[in-house]
Amino acid sequence: MAAVDLRLRGNARHMQQSPASPPSRLLRAALAAILLSLSSGAALARSFPIDPGQNAVGRVETYVTRAEDTLLDVARNYDLGFTEMMAANRGIDPWLPRANKSVTVPAFFLLPNVPHQGIVVNLVRQRIYYFPPDGRSVQTFPVGVGAEGKTTPTGITRINAKRAHPTWYPPPSILAEDPDLPKIVPPGPDNPMGDYALYLAWPTYTIHGTDKPYGVGRNSSHGCLRLYPEDIEQLFKETAIGTSVRVIDQDVEGAWLGNDLYIAVFPTKAQAEEIALGHDPTPLIPPNLRDYVTQAAGSQIGRIDWNFVEKIGFERTGIPMRVTTPAFDSLSTPPSVPAPQLGPGLTGPAQPTPVSPPAAQPTPDAGQGQQP
Repeated sequence: MAAVDLRLRGNARHMQQSPASPPSRLLRAALAAILLSLSSGAALARSFPIDPGQNAVGRVETYVTRAEDTLLDVARNYDLGFTEMMAANRGIDPWLPRANKSVTVPAFFLLPNVPHQGIVVNLVRQRIYYFPPDGRSVQTFPVGVGAEGKTTPTGITRINAKRAHPTWYPPPSILAEDPDLPKIVPPGPDNPMGDYALYLAWPTYTIHGTDKPYGVGRNSSHGCLRLYPEDIEQLFKETAIGTSVRVIDQDVEGAWLGNDLYIAVFPTKAQAEEIALGHDPTPLIPPNLRDYVTQAAGSQIGRIDWNFVEKIGFERTGIPMRVTTPAFDSLSTPPSVPAPQLGPGLTGPAQPTPVSPPAAQPTPDAGQGQQP
């Protein structure tokens, strides 16, 4: 994939659409959540062909809003989550962005720096990647993750079972929170697991659909991973029992694209909560960011724009940005970066460096039920 300078937004595609006559602002705001949850959501599927060693897919685009749009509509139509959409569009009202508003569509993805096998989940990134066995493509979907205090464990597990139209058995912890819940929730529109479920070998943890699509791309679950209904249907069909599932939690990603190093920094879980409440996130540079970039740069450390690295760390938009200055002939070959000690590994353009986090041992919730 050719390197693109996203600071210039030279690759953005403007899609002008005729604004429709808007309904009343109050009525639109009141109905937006209902319509979104009922919508079948014909999302733009994120499936990309990849070559061996390729470590980025997609591109940043620009969408011009219509009067009836909400940012949640735009996010779902582009198969993006709420937090990643809002992190890239600070200051825009997600419910009433108004007509003819230019919105950034952050659909440029650096692939996780772990073996490209099976399912990979980056919790802080709020995104799932599926690498089919043939190694020729990747599918990526936004995901709702655990709320504060209800996190998903990191490590390596596998798909232990699959079920269409699952029945939900609320675990004791959720029944304690809401004693009025039934002990068994049958398949149907009120089932929080949606229409498809992939049960992990970790007890009580599941990748599933949802009856609340607006929770995708948020800290919204009790530890399970929620996908849009159309996304879980695709993932359910593509994956087999025994497929590996690797869960990581890395707020900094990077990759060499051509002769340039790109870095993306994502909001922390706490910052994602602030964004969801409509607040500016509290500035916080990742403590390992400088070490991460230093090890990634290797012999090309002199090309790093450190002021811009700091800006990326503060803003945490999640959009991969070029942090190197233009290369000279003597610096035309990017380094191959060893796995760093203080953060996830980076690679040159040839081959990813495997990073194997230790397998977690989650505490079963009395051995029963599934977290929604």
